[in-house]
Amino acid sequence: PSKEWLTPQMQEEMKKIEILAPAGSFDSVIAAVRSGADAVYLGEKAFSARSSAKNFDDEELKKATAYCHIHGVKVYVTINTIVFDDELEKLKEAIISAAEADVDALIVQNMGVARLAHRLVPDLALHASTQMSIHTASGVKALYEMGFKRVVLAREMSKKEIEKCCEIPVELEVFVHGALCMCVSGQCYLSAMIGARSGNRGSCAQPCRLPFSVNNQKGGHALSLKDNSIVNYLDELQNMGVASAKIEGRMKRPEYVSAAVRACVEQRDFGFISDKTQKMLRGVFSRTGFTDAYYIGKTGSHMFGTRTKSDVVSADEKLFSAIRSSYKDEIGNVEITFDFTAKLGENPVLVASDGVHTVKKIADTVTEKAINRPIDAEKCRKQLEKTGSTAYNPTNVNINIDDDISIPLSVINSLRRDVLDELDSARSVVHNYKINRDYEITFPKFTPPVEKSTRARVPQTKLSNAFKKCELVFVPLFADKRELVRLKNEGFSIGVEIPRGMFGREDTIAKKLSEMKEIGISDVLCNNLGALYIAKNLGFTLHSGFGMNFVNTLDLLWAEEYGIKDAELSFELDFKRINALGGNIPRGIISYGYLPLMICRSCPVKGAGIDCKTCKNHSKMKDRLGKQFLLKCDGNCTEVLNCDLLFVPDKQNLTLLTSFNILRFSVENYVETVESLNESSLYPMLKDKLTYGLYRRGVN
Repeated sequence: PSKEWLTPQMQEEMKKIEILAPAGSFDSVIAAVRSGADAVYLGEKAFSARSSAKNFDDEELKKATAYCHIHGVKVYVTINTIVFDDELEKLKEAIISAAEADVDALIVQNMGVARLAHRLVPDLALHASTQMSIHTASGVKALYEMGFKRVVLAREMSKKEIEKCCEIPVELEVFVHGALCMCVSGQCYLSAMIGARSGNRGSCAQPCRLPFSVNNQKGGHALSLKDNSIVNYLDELQNMGVASAKIEGRMKRPEYVSAAVRACVEQRDFGFISDKTQKMLRGVFSRTGFTDAYYIGKTGSHMFGTRTKSDVVSADEKLFSAIRSSYKDEIGNVEITFDFTAKLGENPVLVASDGVHTVKKIADTVTEKAINRPIDAEKCRKQLEKTGSTAYNPTNVNINIDDDISIPLSVINSLRRDVLDELDSARSVVHNYKINRDYEITFPKFTPPVEKSTRARVPQTKLSNAFKKCELVFVPLFADKRELVRLKNEGFSIGVEIPRGMFGREDTIAKKLSEMKEIGISDVLCNNLGALYIAKNLGFTLHSGFGMNFVNTLDLLWAEEYGIKDAELSFELDFKRINALGGNIPRGIISYGYLPLMICRSCPVKGAGIDCKTCKNHSKMKDRLGKQFLLKCDGNCTEVLNCDLLFVPDKQNLTLLTSFNILRFSVENYVETVESLNESSLYPMLKDKLTYGLYRRGVN
């Protein structure tokens, strides 16, 4: 629609990038709002990716949302964890609670959660969490076409990659300040595997901050990055069309929230951050400084950092006290108009308006003739302007009173309080969502096939004849085309796997997929929405990988609706939950292999100062207990593989209600010589310590 009716000032306001603040508690909500945030995001008690934050129960959520809405600030609630089938009724309650609190959007990781939210509250906006691992324009486009209002991009993206996403007409949210995970969000299983505390469940124990050394180097923190800070690039982000500048830190204290918000507001509104605010921001929390390496596209060892003693000392009580004093008082950021009328023999009337809502209150008492000192317009105005403990700033006070009248000041004060209370109530409810409370979560029971098939994922094209018995063998997409033709001609059933890290190369991937189609390959293994979107539009048969984090039946129902043929389940599911899954889509588990615990755009090997020629893709990383994790690089991203080998015996596999199992070969050098893929053949080759992974113990 035409925007000609908008004033230049209004048009400028519309262009302003939103400052989005974290809030792990109500104190942080207050700090964010009073420091100038345009929106806050906070966690619901049960399903938040920051479960260590205080988070909000039903009543606290209503209180926080009302406070924010009164001040004209939006509220986004995170339900951004993977959710199991036995938690779906509780999830339903959480979504309804958010809608009843009148929040402005839900931030979700899980496609099943998004599916359920849309059925329960069709008009509630959905934001795709960074936990969805969206790092390509194709992923953004997929979510846009599904009806998502906003996409939170991966932290690892460069300016050029973000710009490409801005071509799609959906709101984009970019992290501009706060902690950097070594792993792409939503793809980290390190904490879960080490101690059953799942990052995808909001319980990450942050093992990446512990010492890890590469190739037996002494010392080092190969998985600990400095905090991200691209606040100085807010003008660029705003001009390219990014809707929201997000600050990380729901587990940090209110003073941190205030300092980060003020830095963003100063940069956006004035074009620079004052020295005082810069010092405050670094002092309140830092890991030997900040980095902008991902945004400018220059990664390396300079990105790595830890929390040092000097960092801790700088964040002292004197600093915190100074920050707290800056937001201790309520702010009157809502401009209103008062119209006060008092006529002799009539009840005084006060009307308040914020430009959208108009509230009128009539006093219980009648205006009388003054006996001694009559009240004048100035006295009325001063009483009405006493709004210091509220969100309101009366910029226009119109007084219409008779001469020689008497009105007790308590009457004027009472009128002021009453109209502002009612204005609070009017402003606190923005949406009035229609909620389908009677919606029942039901799904068909899964019937597994009589006989399971075996699939393999391999890192190379030199295969023994044993792999001909596999229903499918997924080889790397960028394998030599002539080798793939040879394998097909020799009777292997070949599919290709799109790299999990697609950063900056989705056009190359699409071109390579077209080449695969030309030689008759039709099956594609996809680990993220961007990969699924590209492959689907090119007409391939879609197979979803573990990176999609499918853990509940609603996920599988979504997958079936999207056109996915079958699903590789998340290895964060235990055997019991796997067998409880419903739906019709075929599903399988990884039953063998070194599980990928991280996918990193910033290479731990390069972080340790080792170049690619020295590494030769054979590097290992050792933790403080001496366990060694294999590092595998595809030239774009590095995978951290588990130190122990996953192996699910045939006897256990037969008890699972699944359709197939996947043998995931990653680093083994005997792929081309293995004589058969059965247990008796593989077992003698298993020299390393074996594990059931999380299939028996599950995750918290």
